Amino acid sequence: MSGIFTAIETSATGLSIQRRKMNAVSENIANAETTRTDKGGPYRRKRVMVNEDSQSVPFKTHMNRAGAKLSRTHANHLGGTRRSSTETTDISQVDGKTVEDPASNFRIVHDPSHPDADENGFVKMPDIEIINEMVDMMSASRAYEANTMAISAAKDMARNALEI
Repeated sequence: MSGIFTAIETSATGLSIQRRKMNAVSENIANAETTRTDKGGPYRRKRVMVNEDSQSVPFKTHMNRAGAKLSRTHANHLGGTRRSSTETTDISQVDGKTVEDPASNFRIVHDPSHPDADENGFVKMPDIEIINEMVDMMSASRAYEANTMAISAAKDMARNALEI
């Protein structure tokens, strides 16, 4: 059963990261023409950077702290080679942070009528390509969908195991 919890936990982390990616893409699309921000200057494209999270605590640790014990089938009842019930799998946790894209730059547009134009009529605009943002949104959406399907499959396996 702990494998099912690990699968659900991994997919839940994926859901969270993909949601952050969709939020970042939405913000980029909404600010594609923003020339003035609170920080001053044009909007900078946002990205989600995914890194290992050393502070994350696995679900199994929470279960152990709560004192919840899961009933186990006797090892002789299981056919083939199985892991020991005391064996644990160490799975790295990941975390996503929304940051300004370090590679983001500005495009220079000639528009003398724009309120933020310089003395030569040039305006710094965010370097956001709507097509690229839509591709990123579709990719995040499909990954989100895949993670929800993985959680559903793990729940179905757990439900079927309980019906035996």
